[in-house]
Amino acid sequence: MRVLLISANTEMINMPTLPLGLACVAAATQKAGHEVAMVDLMTEKDTQSVLKKTIEGFRPDLIGISVRNIDDQNMAHPRFLLDPVKKIVAVCRSFSGAKIVLGGAGYSIFPEVALSFLSADMGIQGEGEVVFPDLLERIERAASLLEMPGLYLPGQSHPCKRVFEKNLDRLPLPSADLLSMPYRKEELWMPVQTRRGCPMSCSYCSTGMIEGQMLRKHTPETMVDWIAQWREGGVHQFYFVDNTFNLPPSYAKEICRKLVDRDLNIRWWSILYPKHVDRKLAADMARAGCEQVSIGFESGSERILKNMNKKFHLKEVRRISEILSEQGIKRMGFLLLGSPGETRKSVEESLTFADSLKLNSLKITAGVRIYPHTVLAKKAMEEGVIASQDELLFPRFYLARDLEDWLPDTLKDLVITRPHWMIPDYS
Repeated sequence: MRVLLISANTEMINMPTLPLGLACVAAATQKAGHEVAMVDLMTEKDTQSVLKKTIEGFRPDLIGISVRNIDDQNMAHPRFLLDPVKKIVAVCRSFSGAKIVLGGAGYSIFPEVALSFLSADMGIQGEGEVVFPDLLERIERAASLLEMPGLYLPGQSHPCKRVFEKNLDRLPLPSADLLSMPYRKEELWMPVQTRRGCPMSCSYCSTGMIEGQMLRKHTPETMVDWIAQWREGGVHQFYFVDNTFNLPPSYAKEICRKLVDRDLNIRWWSILYPKHVDRKLAADMARAGCEQVSIGFESGSERILKNMNKKFHLKEVRRISEILSEQGIKRMGFLLLGSPGETRKSVEESLTFADSLKLNSLKITAGVRIYPHTVLAKKAMEEGVIASQDELLFPRFYLARDLEDWLPDTLKDLVITRPHWMIPDYS
């Protein structure tokens, strides 16, 4: 079959974002023997013309559209990002009679309601590398689609249970012919995902719905070989997009050791969970080329951390921040203010704690995006913030009482003398 895969994301936050997940699906589709064309709309100004030209030239038998973001998670001025995707679906319909399949991280959070809103023919929740080639094979032989794991059809509310691939090395990684790079290589940060799944179960987080709660990994050899291929192609900046690069620590250290052994001369960023980071890991990361880490400690109040189901303490955050600084690794911190139990006092504790860490940068989010099937959603329902029938596709936020006016004013005053702090745009 001829398969057209479209990355609908056009949001560029901090750096250009390559559609790594969709490229992985494309690689698996090619491996299954299908002809694949891939379009990344990130840098395209005239979406309709690009899609028209591609569809008329390629004549796809099936179209897949990746949905990365539902909204921008900004409570001050929320932007709903599915309206442009709806237009993309309509454009595809106008030029092709091919069935349209949805997928991607954003879609996986809202599989039923997003399918309905976008008026597509079907959608895949979770790992498309496994389900999508199977879907194509079944379509080719006109077999039933009703029992496919993670596949949603219009009006079907309970698909077969999702299946997660335990050994990620069974899934192909994309090569340069699939990931087009319309950026100068010195500006590009190549995304790297070494593992999937998160067992931490934070009260507000959607990662478990997207990737599952079981941690699954590529072998370090596979990932370092893949990075080396891109390095040979001239890419020297990499961004490990794993939510918890340091978990488990032994795996993170092995990745670093193999990067050092290969002497690839790369620079990279990663995301750390503020626990289980010792001096040895920090030193290994620095030797391997790590220049900056993101640390989502979210609060400077032990009470709020407990409410969020965080499994670390403030003393660990401080110690990890210090040992990273000793290694010359820049630290970007994240605060998430306004969750259940938050008060003016706990906000002030968080701001004081963050200030004391002397971070290189700090991003502050005020108000927590409510996602379905989370502890936060249940709490918001109990308090009447949302109704039981609210599907939450259109962004809804939780902000503890008595913070609505005080918090924006407080943050705007503080950032005047802290230019390295990033706060919501309240203008």
